Amino acid sequence: MLEVHEVHTYRGQSYVLQGVSMKVPDAACTTLLGRNGMGKTTLIRSLMGLSPPRSGSIKLDGKELVGLQPFEIAKLGLALVPQGRHIFRSLTVDENLTLAARGSNGQDSWNLEHVYEIFPQLKARRRNSGSQLSGGEQQMLAIARALMTNPRILLMDEPSEGLAPVIVERVSEVIKGLRGQKLSILLVEQNYRLGVEAADHVYILSKGVVVWKGKPEALEAAEKVRQTHLGV
Repeated sequence: MLEVHEVHTYRGQSYVLQGVSMKVPDAACTTLLGRNGMGKTTLIRSLMGLSPPRSGSIKLDGKELVGLQPFEIAKLGLALVPQGRHIFRSLTVDENLTLAARGSNGQDSWNLEHVYEIFPQLKARRRNSGSQLSGGEQQMLAIARALMTNPRILLMDEPSEGLAPVIVERVSEVIKGLRGQKLSILLVEQNYRLGVEAADHVYILSKGVVVWKGKPEALEAAEKVRQTHLGV
C-alpha cells in the first residue's frame, strides 16, 4: 500500500535519511525500531510532507506523495499520531475529535460513537478540555483524533513516550486491537517489547539507513542484531 524507495532527507544541513526503502502493506502493523537520533521521526515527517525528501519516491497505492502538501497527503488517507501528542489543549475532548472528523458514514467508519467504544475513558471526559487530561488520556485522544479522519494508514510516532508502564500496556492493547480490525499501521517505537509484540513486519533504522528487516519472530532470535542496533 505505502512504498518508500531510496528516500534522502535533510534537516537543515544534516543528512538524516540516506536512501531509506521500505513497504507498509495493507491490513498489517509495520514497526520501525531504532535508537534516538537515527531518523525515525524524520521519516514520519517525510511521509507526511512536513520534511520533504530531497530525492526518492513515496507512493500510496501507486500515487506519488513527494511534492504534495501535508493537507493533500492527509486527504489521501495518511493520519499522524505525532510524537508529543499535540492535542488542542484549549478544546474539549469532543471538540478535538469532531474537528478532525472526515470520511464515510459507513458501518465501519470511525465516528464519535465508534471511537468512544474503543476509548471509554475519553467518553467519560468528553466535556473536559485537553489541558485537564492526564498524559495517558492525552495520548488516547491523539490516537482517537487520527482515527476520526478514517485513515488508510495510521502513522504512530513514539506513542509510548513518557507514559507510565500501565498506560504503555493500554496503548499496546489499543494498537493490537486496531491491527485486529485490519487497519494499516506504521508504528515508530523505541519500546522494543511494544513494537515487536504489535508487529507483523519489523524494520530497524540506524543512522538514516535500514539495517534490518524481517518478521518479529526472526528479530527475537537475532540477538546480535538486537544488541548492535537496539541495545536490547
